[in-house]
Amino acid sequence: MTVDVSLADAELIQRSRRDPAQFAALFDRHAPALHRYVTRRLGEHLADDVVAETFLAAFRRRAKYDVSYPDARPWLYGIAANLIGRHRRTEVRFYLALARTGVDEVAESYADRVEARVTASAAQRDLAGALAVLSPEDREVLLLIAWADLSYEETAAALGIPVGTVRSRLHRARRKTREALGGVDPTAEQEEDHG
Repeated sequence: MTVDVSLADAELIQRSRRDPAQFAALFDRHAPALHRYVTRRLGEHLADDVVAETFLAAFRRRAKYDVSYPDARPWLYGIAANLIGRHRRTEVRFYLALARTGVDEVAESYADRVEARVTASAAQRDLAGALAVLSPEDREVLLLIAWADLSYEETAAALGIPVGTVRSRLHRARRKTREALGGVDPTAEQEEDHG
């Protein structure tokens, strides 16, 4: 059986229940963006493992996937968020080191997106410092929206929380990061896309 890459994620997952090879298209479609997201959270050294574990867990749970949701991104990012949670100390150390050194080894940094408003080096340090002190729950919401580019609804689905909780956590996280960046809101330009 061949894989029709134009199919919605839900259809691929449903077909993979009969033909496991169909699941490969889901990996090909979402692994690169998920890898960039996990790299931003934990660094390159853990990203490969976390992404592999995410897709392995998704493959094992595919029979339980609710195919009424055509886009599997929230589901995949939710699995990744749980796996990232096992590495909270590593994530905080990563941000604290970035805050100290200003060196971000990831080529496409989040600070590049706000470069027009602040210098990249200062923004990286300040943003990393702010991310390190956010609660894990607030950080998770902020980064799913800002770095994974999920909507409020997709973030709620990924984390299994109400949209109102997403909004309150994001508000709190944005306020703290805005303070750390001297009044600049690193997620403001994305607000229109997710509002």
